[in-house]
Amino acid sequence: MKSNKNLVLLGMMGSGKSTIGRLLARKLNLQFIDVDTVIENETKMKIFDIFKKKGEIFFRSLEEKITLEILNSSNNIIALGGGGFLNNKIRKEIIDKNFSFWLNWKNSTLLGRIKKNNKRPMAYNSTNAELKDLIFQRLKIYKKAQFKINCNKLTKSEIVNEILIKYANN
Repeated sequence: MKSNKNLVLLGMMGSGKSTIGRLLARKLNLQFIDVDTVIENETKMKIFDIFKKKGEIFFRSLEEKITLEILNSSNNIIALGGGGFLNNKIRKEIIDKNFSFWLNWKNSTLLGRIKKNNKRPMAYNSTNAELKDLIFQRLKIYKKAQFKINCNKLTKSEIVNEILIKYANN
């Protein structure tokens, strides 16, 4: 990377932040950090179980603390949790000091991916209408990312290349 800024991937659950993050890290020879994995390792609990046993407020507080610590590092590829960018402190830190890339997909793609995975606490027992509403609400915030990647017709490699091109031009 040509700067010490982190490259932060954001978007809905199921948007491929972790997968694309690993590929980017490999291509750029940088460390990949998945915020949800760090939270799970520190708590020794799965995200789903944290929501279930301790609640969303506890999780969001922990997510803020850990994400801000991670963002204080530099030159990493970071995958946020789906709701991380909704937090004002996290969003400000990302916008002010990092490169942010929103992995945007059409609703039908996201719904298919979300429904396949029953380990997503915000989606568990949600109807399609509720999930569409969640997507719509989050899109308003995701739009604040520095870069938007329309992933619908792209392969994983093409998404990575699109990010690299946008990054190189800044």
